[in-house]
Formats: sequence, structure tokens, C-alpha cells
Amino acid sequence: MSTTTNAPISDVSELERLKVLHNGTKEPLTFSDAEFERRLAGLRQIMAEQGLDAVILNSYQGIKYYSDFLFTYFGRSYALVVTPTDQVTVTANIDAGMPWRRSYGENVVYTDWRRDNFQFALQEVLRTRGINARRLGVEDDTLPVLHRQRLQDAFADATLVDISQAAMRQRMIKSAEEIEVIKHGARIGDLGGEAIKAALREGIAEYEVALIGVEAMTHEIARTFPDSEIRDTWVWFQSGINTDGAHNWNTTRKLQRGEILSLNCFPMTSGYYTALERTMFLGQPDAKSLELWNINVEVHEAGLELIKPGAVCSDIAAELNKIYTGYGLLPNRTFGYGHSFGVLSHYYGREAGLELREDIDTVLEPGMVVSMEPMITVAEGEPGAGGYREHDILVVGEDGAENITKFGYGPDNNIVDA
Repeated sequence: MSTTTNAPISDVSELERLKVLHNGTKEPLTFSDAEFERRLAGLRQIMAEQGLDAVILNSYQGIKYYSDFLFTYFGRSYALVVTPTDQVTVTANIDAGMPWRRSYGENVVYTDWRRDNFQFALQEVLRTRGINARRLGVEDDTLPVLHRQRLQDAFADATLVDISQAAMRQRMIKSAEEIEVIKHGARIGDLGGEAIKAALREGIAEYEVALIGVEAMTHEIARTFPDSEIRDTWVWFQSGINTDGAHNWNTTRKLQRGEILSLNCFPMTSGYYTALERTMFLGQPDAKSLELWNINVEVHEAGLELIKPGAVCSDIAAELNKIYTGYGLLPNRTFGYGHSFGVLSHYYGREAGLELREDIDTVLEPGMVVSMEPMITVAEGEPGAGGYREHDILVVGEDGAENITKFGYGPDNNIVDA
């Protein structure tokens, strides 16, 4: 693998297939070396238990969690190869030396000059370490069929073994360093919410409100994490009928007095997702809307009390279902009551084993971080139409759970006269 490009070259076929680009110096990472070694030790334990010679991670969350590098896809492949003794990111030449600067461990760059250079890079990483792989760990939950076949072709004598679920279970338990980042994220989300609340007025468009929240959070992320990349923070601010879904994007719709609003702030701190979500009204809600809002707050508060070590996810869901059933609103639920937090965004990283749903029997443990976010939707044309949702983040401890969301919720706090 070349480290220079000084030789005169006149034909693209002569260009190197792989490079080592130690351009500049390593940037300060989000976490300590000890934290990355802790994570890698957990992965290597999975490798030992499953008799794996190496692991090839391809997902955003897998690469980020074990190396701190968050790639930009644009149709190219990326990987983190973890062996029993070291780890190497495999990245595209278009990123130059940045992946090496922002990752824990070594880096190999593959070029565009041949279509199979990515697979060749993976082969070379293992060959140069004397590894003749017979069993390779992969992430089947995020590995497209075509890419998996190319990987199998590159390592024809190896059995590909899925490690995605075991790695996901490892990520579900957060370290003290991770929890510190998540707490900052919750605080920054609250700041975004306050900036948005102060800007609300009749006639402002959803996307204009969202921009105000994103700007406020982005500045605070840069202040709090001065060595980090600034990317991916977003806001969904919904109004009227656009509140019916939790993941509805901003539109040019203008806010009208008396209608329901939904505030959703998502500060992204070095690949770590946090969220603040609140029902609001611009002016006084009608009686039916106020009734529905208070019912959802009742469910939210009951859910906050249920989150504690030893609680079972499915049991929490069952208890909260009873409240909605009592009001005849169970069919108005739109999704589960909460989920895990960590390395995730709207395009990567769901920790599906830790969700407050009827079909998840995971027991809450210290170090887990989960949301409580009940939501009901009433269809357009019915009394109280709109989507009602509150969202807090809780860190499970030894004796209970700490609510790290401080922005007020419910009618006492979020009826805005503007």
C-alpha cells in the first residue's frame, strides 16, 4: 500500500489500489482510549464465543461505536475490520485523511480506479495480519444481499456469521462516558426547545421554526464539543394536520392561532441521538383537545414512574395500555412507548432489543437509557384532531431512573400566547 504519489503516472491503470493517508495528526476523539478498548474488548469476547477470526462491520452504528468514525455514504462502501489484536477502518479515497484523523486505530484507503478495490482492501487487511479467515463476523441487519455476496466472493473459504444482534445488545448498556454525552444532548435539546418556544407566532412557517431550533442547538453543540464534527442535528416542527405522525418533516405550512403544534428537537452530538418532543398549542385549545392532551400527559407520567431497574419492557407497555383502554383511546396509539438511546439517528442505529413494546421482554438494567413517549392521533374532522406526544429521556440506575429532560410538558407549560 502506497503512502506517496510522487512517481510520474500517465495512465489511470497505473494508479494505486490502496493507500495509507496519515494526513495531519489524530483529532481528539469523543471518548477516552480506555472507553474504546472497553468496547472492543466486548466485541472480541463476542468473537471468541462464536469462534470468529475477524469481524467486518459495515453499518454506521457499528463503525462509529467501535472507532468513533461516522462515514458519509454517497454510494460507497465503508468498513471497520476488527481482529483479535487491532482494528482498521477501510474508507474511500474521496475522504482522504479525515477518517484516519477521526478514528481509533489504523486506516486503509481504497481508490476508485477499480470496482473491487473495497473488497481487495478487506482482503489485504487480513492478509497482512496473517489471518486466513474461516469464520467472519458481519452485520446481517444492515448488509444488503448484493454486498454480502461480494463479501462472500472475496472470502470464498469463510463462513459469514451474523453478529449484529450481539453487538446491539452490547450497545444497549451505556458507560459513564456515554451517559455524560447523552446528558449534554438532552440539555442541548432543551435549549433548542426554549429557542423555538420564544419564536412562536401566528404566520411563521414550520420550516422557519425548525431553523431557529437547529441554529440554537448547533451553536451549543460546538461550544460543548469543540473538537467534534458538526452534523446531522435537526428539528421537526409540525402544526395542525401535520402533527398526526411523529416523523413528519417540516413544511411551508404557516402556524394558525388555536391549533395544535408538535415540537421535536434532535441534537446530534458526535453520532449520539437525543430528543425533546412536546405537544403545544398556539393560543387556548378547545375543550376536547385539552381533554385529550391531559389524558396523554396522564399516560406519560405513569410511564415515567414505571421505568426502573428490573422492569420488563412488555409489562410497562401493558400497564400503559390499560390507561388508554379506560378512555377508549387504545386504537389511537401510533407506536411503542419508548426506545433506547445511543449511537443512532433517523438513518441508522436502532437498538430494537430495548423498546417499550408488547413484544419486547428485555429487563431494564442500570446503564440503559430509554425514552417515555406516549402518542395518540385523532383524525382530521374529529373533535380534538391532531397528534399528542410528550417525550422524556431517562437513565436507569441502581435504584431508580433519572429523568434528564427538563423542558416542561403539558397544558401548564406549553400553551403559547403569541
